[in-house]
Amino acid sequence: MKLLVTGSEGYIGCLLTPYLRARGHDVTGLDTGYYRDGWLFNDNTLVPQVPETINKDVRRVEVADLRGYEAVVHLAELSNDPLCENSPELTFEINHRGSVHLAAMAKAAGVQRFVYMSSCSVYGLGQGSTPVDETSPTHPQTAYAQCKLMVEHDVAALASSQFSPTFMRNATAYGASPRMRFDIVLNNLCGLAATTGKIVMTSDGTPWRPLVHVLDICEAIACALEAPKTAIHNEIFNVGHDADNHQVRDIARIVASVYPGCELHLGQASADNRSYRVNFAKIHRQLPGFECHWNARQGAQQLHDVFARIGLDAATFNARPFTRLKRLKNLSETGQLDEHLAWAM
Repeated sequence: MKLLVTGSEGYIGCLLTPYLRARGHDVTGLDTGYYRDGWLFNDNTLVPQVPETINKDVRRVEVADLRGYEAVVHLAELSNDPLCENSPELTFEINHRGSVHLAAMAKAAGVQRFVYMSSCSVYGLGQGSTPVDETSPTHPQTAYAQCKLMVEHDVAALASSQFSPTFMRNATAYGASPRMRFDIVLNNLCGLAATTGKIVMTSDGTPWRPLVHVLDICEAIACALEAPKTAIHNEIFNVGHDADNHQVRDIARIVASVYPGCELHLGQASADNRSYRVNFAKIHRQLPGFECHWNARQGAQQLHDVFARIGLDAATFNARPFTRLKRLKNLSETGQLDEHLAWAM
């Protein structure tokens, strides 16, 4: 299958493109290059080859850019709650209007499948003790989550006999990637443990979060691309597995147990009321071939081993390229990006 992956240079994208190529697909990337400077380690088993990449903002994509592709996998958005809350207006411009624009251009270009990376954060608040599934009410608490839900709604309306969107509500990602992110929970806790020998939490860690390894996300995407149309047409899938629903304090305990001698200190109850457990039965039942191969402990061990190999230090852990908000603030403050987060130079 001839594929275009947006956000191909990001945390997931730099792993996804070689993963799809290894499965026999013809893959081109598209990326505006915000995070190009952030490369933590080299590992040819993870990233054997960088694909041909179109250097373009998804807001500027035209029909001509997409002709000839059979499917688009869309990863390229502002990528977490702190970043999006920093500028909600830009979040709606890029994540909502930019993503719907891309889908509309894809449909006009004759692209048959459009796989959109949504998020379990759309659930926002839990429904008591019962895990939420794809039919549960949504309660987005942030601009990031609101945009995910809006894109799902607007792109679903574009579905036709010739255009099949699929919406992947990923649990919170974790795991090693050369283009690393330290602003997501398990990765952040591992970085703290590796560089300081302690985890000092600012909350009591009672909220629930579902987790999923970045390579399991890659497998879910591949399975959606390769599945029969009847299995994926205009469908929503929670991406993860039930055993990786954890309270944040238990994620911290898992990480601390992997780093010998790591101190763990819990804080007080937080005003952040986002808490949700997620049911992942549908994706395992309906998406042929999909299976999660990782759990949080294995992911923490993987990160421990990578950080030990490269000698991760505090300066690298705290460096701008590995935290999305820090990176974009720096590019804006130095005049490299304009007020719309478009390249000014």
